[in-house]
Amino acid sequence: MNRPLTRPRVYAILAGLALLTGGIVPSANADSGKPGRQPEIGQPAMDHGCARIEKRLPTLSDWPKVKSRINRDSADEKRVAKILAGMTLAEKVGQMTQPEIGAITPEEVRQYSIGSVLNGGGSWPGRDKHATPQAWLSLADAYWEASVGTRTKIPVIWGIDAVHGNNNVYGATIFPHNIGLGAAQDPCLIRDIGEATAEQIRATGQDWAFSPTLAVVRDDRWGRTYEGFSEDPRITRAYGYEAVRGLQGGNSQRLGSKGVLATAKHFIGDGGTLKGADQGVNPSSEAEMINIHGQGYYGALAAGAQTVMVSFNSWTNADLGINEGKLHGSDLALNQILKKKMGFDGVVVSDWNGIGQVAGCTNASCARAVNAGIDVFMVPNEWKAFIANTIAQVESGEIPMARIDDAVTRILRVKLRAGLFSAPKPSARPLAGSADALDAKRLARQAVRESQVLLKNKGKVLPLDSRAKVLVVGKSADSLQNQTGGWSLTWQGTGNTNADFPNGTTILGGLREVLGANDVTFSETGDGVDPAAYDAVIAVIGETPYAEGVGDLSRRTLEAAKLYPADLAVLDKVTGKGAPVVTVYVTGRPLYVNKELNRSDAFVVAWLPGTEGGGVADLLVESRHSDGYRGKLSYSWPKSACQTPLNPGTEDYDPLFPLGYGLRNGQSGNVGHLDETSPEFACGQTGGGGTATEDLELFNRTDIAPYRSFIGSPENWGGTEIGVDGTAAHAEINVVPSDVNVQGDALKATWTGVGPGQIYLQNPAGGTDLRAYLNADSALVFDTIVHAPPAARTVISLHCVYPCFSEVVATNLFTGLATQGTKATVKIPIACFAATGLDMENVNTTFLVYTEAAFSASFANVRWVPQAAKDPDALKCSDLT
Repeated sequence: MNRPLTRPRVYAILAGLALLTGGIVPSANADSGKPGRQPEIGQPAMDHGCARIEKRLPTLSDWPKVKSRINRDSADEKRVAKILAGMTLAEKVGQMTQPEIGAITPEEVRQYSIGSVLNGGGSWPGRDKHATPQAWLSLADAYWEASVGTRTKIPVIWGIDAVHGNNNVYGATIFPHNIGLGAAQDPCLIRDIGEATAEQIRATGQDWAFSPTLAVVRDDRWGRTYEGFSEDPRITRAYGYEAVRGLQGGNSQRLGSKGVLATAKHFIGDGGTLKGADQGVNPSSEAEMINIHGQGYYGALAAGAQTVMVSFNSWTNADLGINEGKLHGSDLALNQILKKKMGFDGVVVSDWNGIGQVAGCTNASCARAVNAGIDVFMVPNEWKAFIANTIAQVESGEIPMARIDDAVTRILRVKLRAGLFSAPKPSARPLAGSADALDAKRLARQAVRESQVLLKNKGKVLPLDSRAKVLVVGKSADSLQNQTGGWSLTWQGTGNTNADFPNGTTILGGLREVLGANDVTFSETGDGVDPAAYDAVIAVIGETPYAEGVGDLSRRTLEAAKLYPADLAVLDKVTGKGAPVVTVYVTGRPLYVNKELNRSDAFVVAWLPGTEGGGVADLLVESRHSDGYRGKLSYSWPKSACQTPLNPGTEDYDPLFPLGYGLRNGQSGNVGHLDETSPEFACGQTGGGGTATEDLELFNRTDIAPYRSFIGSPENWGGTEIGVDGTAAHAEINVVPSDVNVQGDALKATWTGVGPGQIYLQNPAGGTDLRAYLNADSALVFDTIVHAPPAARTVISLHCVYPCFSEVVATNLFTGLATQGTKATVKIPIACFAATGLDMENVNTTFLVYTEAAFSASFANVRWVPQAAKDPDALKCSDLT
């Protein structure tokens, strides 16, 4: 049972809260409501017709009542009540169910009275990455026609992750990610991008955008940092208002004819988890939730946001009496705070299989989440079982019928406000199939110009003369994949080429456009060219694509030179060779780049600019745009490799560049020569003689450097690396992606039975001293689902550079887990391996499963965890013989 929050304790916390300086979060003595009265928030103060980014936000002592721009309509309410009264329980639960397009046919939409569908990142009609707008519209029409052909004739709606433009659609203009837009500090720009994105979505027939993300990011190790506008809640508050206003359009009762439903996400605190862990634990006090993490929602709901998506994270702090656990099951957060206190009367939607993370629930069954206030359930694949289970839970009384009626009332209300009951099929609606609607190049290029931040400009090397002759180097100069980042055609943004963005322009292409192709030479690695022959060198480097989970840095360093050593190598080839070096940094978060800054005369942060790389070139060269650089950091920039969290108002706040920093044209800054100290070990770790305190992550949705995943068999005992798509195959063993905890987080290994094989995680560079983990009573921990038990002896092994290795027998372990058929977390003490000959000073293979006959299991979240060997559920060495 959840421990209640005590108001006196919360007020005491608020009084002592270390709030941000410079008006970034609330003043310590202000409250928007009178003593004893609930605060109220409505339309923000406006500048030039758009929400103002306030100098200060008042401190709130309670969750505010938010006055929505869209009012309750009595005629709508009567119509909703009439429709609801005529619906069966099965029809109602169908309205609450949201399958993925790859898992449901139009006929099934009709059969089960489905209320909404979605497509995940990397899901397209017919599984065709290059699907045309007509293909999207044809599928949208088919779903719509099936829904209006039901007895109730309630139209289905289709939700899509259009998080920086309609980024799932081939040929659409992709805008900069939110982190760049935050640096622009231009709420009107956000409104315009929202409008353009809605038009792009209309062109392909969807009704619902799963955006904007309103996370106020506190730890930049989070892999979704770039989805947050800022660590500054003032910016997020104003942007939340304008993003929703732009997407939805319309008036006080309806969305506009070119608008789509917006989604305020992820409620609440997704940007405040410990160590920036995706879907982790947010330990914030209630006061911090109200005054930091809630701010974007006050703006979005005031603008009339009709849907709110629940966050994957937990909200837990036992010392403060907060034990909500996973928010998908939190009655306090959803019913009591969002719906009752804040007054939200729209739809609460779950995230992808989010209900499966609630204690006592599965992906297909979660009465607790229904009762907590979720109205629409994103159950991509197990939707039929969810419908059957939910109906049974209502019939048994576990879920009150009143809660079902409330959910469906909200769904119908939102569909009426969206104008869907009177709208024709998707292909007959405004902008359907419009190539012009997908093309927003001018606006996107403007957004790129506004979002860049100039950190260094020694000797005022920028802007370059329009007649300059330049050498361009770096892996991201001619890469639309790197420019667009995650959530671009594919979920992680990987597996793309320039050809997948036929209407895009790389940064290299933009430079050729503004300087002339003859004056631009490109050498990605910097080999075989003489920098002295050019007026300047432009190095375009930075991060490569990632999205949620995979992008987490966790214990890993913020040091760019360790994460991307090839970038530093390129700079070393061109620095001090007779021409000034201008570095353009493509990134989804601030990183420790002192080494890169020292090798650069000028340093521009381009963030993830999307498909309009010409906007970067516009500011590098003089006379293109007189305003020049005007972006300001919406995130603080670290001066050391492990300096995180890093936010104004926190203890020892000492960034290299503070929040709000940004040079304008004509300014050079005073960076000087920066310290290049590089920690010997990853953040939070010590040498072999010490005691580890942080997890050693090996595989978390993807390989964690320096470890890589391989399969081995007689076909290739040297090892075949498992590809970025999560697949590899030998005759004896094959691997494909699978789900254990969340979407695509696991590798499913299947031994075919024709011979021996192994799956393993190894550091190709050689062994590492990991004695600190033995000293810390660590365990090898992994999550697994066993699909078929092993037919022969099976072992788990660690290697200290073959033939040095140690193993434990896991045949009985996996056989027992196979009878459960559900996820299990396995913990094997590292001491079990050390006791049988593992050289802890030279470990190169940190996880290996080997067998010689048929066997199948999925493995996820593989790590070494300090102190876990002492956990009650840790295995004993004697269990593994």
